Amino acid sequence: MQKIGFAEALDSIVASDARYQRDAYVFLRDALDYTTKQQKKARGAAVRHVAGPELLDGVRLYALKEFGPMALTVFSYWGIHRCEDIGHMVFNLIGAGIFGKTEQDSIEDFKSVYNFQDAFVKPYLPQASSAPAKMPPALPAPKTS
Repeated sequence: MQKIGFAEALDSIVASDARYQRDAYVFLRDALDYTTKQQKKARGAAVRHVAGPELLDGVRLYALKEFGPMALTVFSYWGIHRCEDIGHMVFNLIGAGIFGKTEQDSIEDFKSVYNFQDAFVKPYLPQASSAPAKMPPALPAPKTS
């Protein structure tokens, strides 16, 4: 059996499931690479498998790195609105033979791992100060002649 290439797999996936843009799958593959490199740095050894929640954390970090405060906008454009969408994309790639899975992997691994608003918008909101705001000093009274 001939192994299918990534570009051909994406053609097939996008043709059969138009929920997500092609670029979203390219990003997801890059996010997996980013995640495995980060795990290798942290653990000092090659990573054999990335579980769903670990991948979602890598997706979050990579999206913030690549898109900054525009991450949520980019994801929305691609059709990605929640963690479950990333899970569906992962399982589309598994079905196409691009990603692998273990017996323990499930679409449920991607269910409500984090809220997109908290993950992609909150880091860029101004932080509220815990100290009460100081009043500026009073202006001197105007001199009268």
